[in-house]
Amino acid sequence: MPIDPAVLESMTARGIVFEEMPCDPDLADTAAFCEAYGVPPEKSANTILVASRRPEGRMVACLVLAHTRLDVNGLVRKRMGVKKASFADAESTREFTGMEIGGVTIFGLPPEVPVWVDARVLDNDWVVIGAGTRTAKIRIDPAQLESSSGFEIVEGLGRLPTQ
Repeated sequence: MPIDPAVLESMTARGIVFEEMPCDPDLADTAAFCEAYGVPPEKSANTILVASRRPEGRMVACLVLAHTRLDVNGLVRKRMGVKKASFADAESTREFTGMEIGGVTIFGLPPEVPVWVDARVLDNDWVVIGAGTRTAKIRIDPAQLESSSGFEIVEGLGRLPTQ
């Protein structure tokens, strides 16, 4: 299966220029993908869904580079304005987005979900992100995200492991 149709529709509506990369679904998880396809983790970006726990019901999608860690308990929780937040589990992610872990992307999400992009992502001339399925990835110039509606660039969203 190529790019998820909702993802393709979202990218097309925004005028996003991209390259589709077929992917063995058994290699869709970030570490395996990077190793198998020769993509440096610094050029691979993960979309991570974060859910509020207190109060329940709020969601945000965060795009961070694979070699960084999403600051869920600090910056994300504070920006969400909640007391407790955590990574959405695989089942919740699938139910909410229609996408499997290993294929989740910032495109084609429900419109009420804020999308925050770590500013470090924009430091690259290209990055690989999910395509809404485990059978493809998308290579884009992340600079396109700055001028595309629905995405907020956030400084410090992804932290290097030593921070």
